[in-house]
Amino acid sequence: MAAAALLRWTAPGRGASAWGLRLCAAPRRRLTHGAGSPGGDNGNDSAWTCFPLGERGVLRVRGPDSVPFLSGLLTNELPLPGPGTGTTPPLARAGYAHFLNVQGRTLYDVILYRVPEAGVDAAAGFFLECDISVAHTLQKHLVFHRIRRKVEVELCPELGVWAMLPSTSEVHRAPLQEKAEGATILTADPRTACMGWRLLTPKKSSALYLVPGSRHGDLRDYHRHRYRQGIPEGVRDLPPGVALPLESNLAFMNGVSFTKGCYVGQELTARTYHMGVIRKRLFPVQLCGPLPAAGIAPGTPVLTESGKAAGKFRAGEGDLGLALLQTEKIKGPLYIKSSESGHVALSASVPAWWPKATK
Repeated sequence: MAAAALLRWTAPGRGASAWGLRLCAAPRRRLTHGAGSPGGDNGNDSAWTCFPLGERGVLRVRGPDSVPFLSGLLTNELPLPGPGTGTTPPLARAGYAHFLNVQGRTLYDVILYRVPEAGVDAAAGFFLECDISVAHTLQKHLVFHRIRRKVEVELCPELGVWAMLPSTSEVHRAPLQEKAEGATILTADPRTACMGWRLLTPKKSSALYLVPGSRHGDLRDYHRHRYRQGIPEGVRDLPPGVALPLESNLAFMNGVSFTKGCYVGQELTARTYHMGVIRKRLFPVQLCGPLPAAGIAPGTPVLTESGKAAGKFRAGEGDLGLALLQTEKIKGPLYIKSSESGHVALSASVPAWWPKATK
């Protein structure tokens, strides 16, 4: 069964790249508004839909010790700079990872970007994209663990984050090229190809001018697309100190290395992986029927047809969302109790991009 096949995932070999960026970052079907699409009417034939993510913030970590410092705190290897020549800058590189607490639970999810530095002896630096509501908290977390390392941690309120999803089929769309120029970084989303591309740029700049053939999108469509693909992002989807990284599909999203050195929270994560069984996962879900005016509250129990607990609703946008469910129960009828509308039916799905694991 599909659910049973998801109980274990085999990590890439030691020699495999931790950040295998997929440059063909788009599904071949056309996305339309209202179906988890990146935008509305595609009559203008725009190749890319750009979403300004005002709920995402950026920190910068730099200094001679920034690499070992971050390596001891993150679940994944750090992204390395791509090749460059004397006439062309190095390619941008990005990676996905979580900061964990000592109990092995997620504190912050981040996308890391290697900052291009001038000169051979320049100190390594990284931009960390995170939920803007915890940007100051993450900065304090990093400073607390800095001790005597030669590292600077600073907020970058002048930088904005954009997500770019394809609006047309691949054959009608000019491919994007990874690049890093100054404070502008364009790179494929490191989590999965279906999430398109990521752009860091000064807020005074617009992705509509930097990415040819693009148009502005509705942020709700970005979140609906993300939820349809089962991608958690930010503290609503990954409550600090509550979410477990492997139950949150961190391994599926290229966000954890099982061969790197020690980091905070590694023990529980490694033990869970080597036991080979993950009984609960975050699944994309769709709600059917009248919804409460205030929506479904995070943590609302999800029940089976017989009334037994199957998991908990995590977060959503309209009728789409994420729920932490027992994998053995996702195929049966599920529902949520609502004080306003009685029972709200819920159906879970397995994203097509998830790896097909073998026991």
